[in-house]
Amino acid sequence: MSTLEQTRPPHSADPAEPAALLVSVVIPCLNEAENIEQCVLAARGAIARLHGAGEVVVADNGSEDGSAELAEGAGARVVRESRRGYGSAYLAGFAAARGRYIVMVDADLTYDFKEIPRFVAELEQGADMVIGDRMDNIQPGAMPWLHQYIGNPILTGLLNFLFRTGVKDAHCGMRAVRRDVLDQLDLRTTGMEFASEMVIRAAKERLRIAEFPIEYHPRGGESKLSSFRDGWRHLRFLLVHSPTHLFILPGALMAGIGFLIMCLVEAGLSFFGRAWGMHALIGGSLLMIVGTQVLALGLCAHAYGTYFMGDRDPWFDRMRARFRLEHGLLAGGAFALVGVVIGAVILGEWISGGFGRLAYEQLAVFAAALLVVGIQIFFSSFLLSILGLRRR
Repeated sequence: MSTLEQTRPPHSADPAEPAALLVSVVIPCLNEAENIEQCVLAARGAIARLHGAGEVVVADNGSEDGSAELAEGAGARVVRESRRGYGSAYLAGFAAARGRYIVMVDADLTYDFKEIPRFVAELEQGADMVIGDRMDNIQPGAMPWLHQYIGNPILTGLLNFLFRTGVKDAHCGMRAVRRDVLDQLDLRTTGMEFASEMVIRAAKERLRIAEFPIEYHPRGGESKLSSFRDGWRHLRFLLVHSPTHLFILPGALMAGIGFLIMCLVEAGLSFFGRAWGMHALIGGSLLMIVGTQVLALGLCAHAYGTYFMGDRDPWFDRMRARFRLEHGLLAGGAFALVGVVIGAVILGEWISGGFGRLAYEQLAVFAAALLVVGIQIFFSSFLLSILGLRRR
């Protein structure tokens, strides 16, 4: 549980309630005794240069070095969040913030607090979220080469490819957001992937994202970042929030290639100087079956994201508006029926031949694959319909 270290009750980010302050600077903190006082004082100095009142909120994430007490002594309001995690700390800080605008800054002195007025100015001009761009202004020794030239460019590039955000530095720790859009963002993650979630959710909600260059300085104190663990968490988050690229496209490709191989084998065509036979047919049928299952999982993932997580996907919205349960049942039934008919013909030939050697082995594999795919489509259609029963 989060507990607010003050006499007044915790303040929730309710967009309907007017904010008493212009800006809340929220700083997550885990054992930052070396830096936290300087961060709080710098934040208060930046707020003093603005034309409205503000506050500094430190979200202490279980520090054991007296960071919380030092922050309070420097003039910050402290929120104690016992659940560890970068995202957990920020979610607690957001819930306590009273400002119309929220500026997020790490407690490691890597960012210049004098930039806070620029972030507020962008929000005043209509931006919903503002992100700093560090990549062209990294001071010597401030960022490991693995992060600077590999990790951050790859993850940011993948994020932009999947979600078309256009952001140059998706993992910058200095950013700002309007408090009244927090409900739209519906942020949930508790770890370092929180940074990616903010950008992805903003893009899906079609919020206006602004970005400008800032400097990135060498940190003070010990880094809490784990390169491979946190990098994987970001990558995992990007993939699971893009079922089209994780499921739909690979599944459709596998199913299509598998079906094509099966048809070519049945047609008796030769490739690379030899005819493809039973082994190619079995491989193609397995590829089609697996691809169909992956495709069905992707559709279910889209349905869950749309109905229960507030996701928006124009492609999926068009598909669910155009197709109904009955369409899936008819498609699945058609595949299964063709497989059954072919199987029945083969069975009849086998019986008429006196139950001897089974003929048409390749055709039997083809029929079995169609039957399995038909069953998959049939029951996956029911599952999609079930997911749509209780919509958010």
